[in-house]
Amino acid sequence: MTSALEQPDVLAVARDQVLENGAGLSEQQVLEVLNLPDERLPELLALAHEVRMRWCGPEVEVEGIVSVKTGGCPEDCHFCSQSGRFPTPVRSAWLDIPGLVKAARQTAGTGATEFCIVAAVRGPDQRLLKQVREGIEAIRADGNEIQIACSLGMLTQDQVDELVGMGVHRYNHNLETARSHFPNVVTTHSWDERRETLQMVRAAGMEVCCGGIVGMGENLAQRAEFAVQLAELDPHEVPVNFLIPQPGTPYEGYDVVEGKDALRVVAAFRLAMPRTMLRFAGGRELTLGDLGAEQGMLGGINAIIVGNYLTNLGRPAGQDLAMLAELKMPVKALSDTL
Repeated sequence: MTSALEQPDVLAVARDQVLENGAGLSEQQVLEVLNLPDERLPELLALAHEVRMRWCGPEVEVEGIVSVKTGGCPEDCHFCSQSGRFPTPVRSAWLDIPGLVKAARQTAGTGATEFCIVAAVRGPDQRLLKQVREGIEAIRADGNEIQIACSLGMLTQDQVDELVGMGVHRYNHNLETARSHFPNVVTTHSWDERRETLQMVRAAGMEVCCGGIVGMGENLAQRAEFAVQLAELDPHEVPVNFLIPQPGTPYEGYDVVEGKDALRVVAAFRLAMPRTMLRFAGGRELTLGDLGAEQGMLGGINAIIVGNYLTNLGRPAGQDLAMLAELKMPVKALSDTL
């Protein structure tokens, strides 16, 4: 029987399997990566960056997001300050059409190619879909050709078809965490219900955007499980969020993910999904700070959200764009996405 000391080194295996052949790591291999000691972190990040450059190239996709309907959500996602079930400071509000057009114009002004319209709902009703339709029409009437994505909760087939008809090219619906951990995070709907929406989205021809949040009480094995479950879905984009403990939510007392652990997750996700757009999203500022953000960009990330998040402040867009310029990472042009 082979001892643990005689097992092939996971990074050596990854260099051949992922870097050379483009095949993502297995769940057990991802777990080995997540268990690497701190002294091997620079080596891990360097390999993840090589994989990103080999299979995705140097360009970075920049995106802005805006909430068209904030707060008052009936679901009990334990991380979310927009749930109406928890005593958080967030109150229900709607963004009007001129506000949506202004946000899209500001996003395009940063050089972003993607603008995501988000709503805190279980799924969209006719009022919300009408608001989104009129918003997209107004954005186009403003002369703005930015790509438009949506994140409106769980969908029916008719709603999927309606969004396609509006010209929405990408749909975000995060699985949030590993299937085995999901019941500890959300009880008002299931992991499988979320996955069903994503399957309909893909079948309709929209790009699939699906990621989650790290730091919600999951163990390392569940992080590995989640990475592989995402890889099996083969999403176009995976947003990587780190928990921001929100006042009033069940997770308000949770610790922030350690920076080194966050970077290990980023690299492990890249090695599990060598060809996927991996996007820095919420919580990176709190978890990593400025230096950590640069390390993440050099450790497998190839897309970022600039500006503010839904109920949390982000870094000013100019800081992120300056970081990309300093790292000599070109921002993906809108003409390349059309």
